[in-house]
Amino acid sequence: MLIKKAADFRYSEITPKSVYLNRRKFLAAAPAALLAAREAFSPSGRAAAASLGGLAKSPFSTTEPVTSEQIVTHYNNFYEFGTSKDEPVKYAQNFKTSPWTVSVEGDVEKPRKLSMDEILKLAPLEERIYRHRCVEAWSIVVPWVGYSLSALLNQVKPTPKAKYVAFESFFSSKEMPHADGIPFPYVEGLRLDEAMHPLAMLCVGMYGDPLPPQDGAPVRMVLPWKYGFKSIKSLIRIKLVGGQPPTTWNIAAPSYYGFYSNVNPNVAPQHDQRMEARLPYPFRNHPTLMFNGYGDQVASLYAGMDLKKNY
Repeated sequence: MLIKKAADFRYSEITPKSVYLNRRKFLAAAPAALLAAREAFSPSGRAAAASLGGLAKSPFSTTEPVTSEQIVTHYNNFYEFGTSKDEPVKYAQNFKTSPWTVSVEGDVEKPRKLSMDEILKLAPLEERIYRHRCVEAWSIVVPWVGYSLSALLNQVKPTPKAKYVAFESFFSSKEMPHADGIPFPYVEGLRLDEAMHPLAMLCVGMYGDPLPPQDGAPVRMVLPWKYGFKSIKSLIRIKLVGGQPPTTWNIAAPSYYGFYSNVNPNVAPQHDQRMEARLPYPFRNHPTLMFNGYGDQVASLYAGMDLKKNY
């Protein structure tokens, strides 16, 4: 696959223009499309699955209105299943997510390979209603299910050498023939203190059910103070390392996508970030909040840093 240089990228290649301009039309048509499949699928477009019951409520949850499940599960960036927003829900439905193993390795005292059953039992599951902000300037509010990543990292015991956490998504060209636009497998990374922050969530579900394939099944990260592309989907590997790991969008377009990618209305390397469109509205009707509104919790992580330089 040919990977372009940053200067060769156009916005229409990263977010297809036709999809962006026709968001209202797409959202209006979605209920009809769902109706045709209602006997086979749940409103999220996935086969009926057992509910994740007994969820603890989280003090980190916002009180803002939750975005409808229909919108969140049918408007996705997941380039392994296509570059248009409506493609992942179509092309990911046969994605095999069981059995599934996540390897936790690198600079740790107790490396582990965890099955999904072990991940589900590692810590009490919570429902956390987080704001989710895309770098394309649209936003949603989602009731995720999971727990702080620190619960897992504490189990493997990072060594003094560990300074960063590297993440890797599953990729198979056979299972993902529509993958396009960026290098694969998708990789991401955090500083260790970011990964250990209570808001950093290892996520296994949404809307009380297991994650649908188009939203990152069976396990993903959710980082509400960062742009959405940092919240890596379909995790297979977590590696603690001493140096800053590579990240997919920084590789593809380094002048646009920095390592930190914190939500910041004052930094616009590609898109104007001062306002955002809270879906389903197709226009920017919300002022963007620094750190996506989570500044009271996370600003101390970046004390003394130049957040324009360290984007």
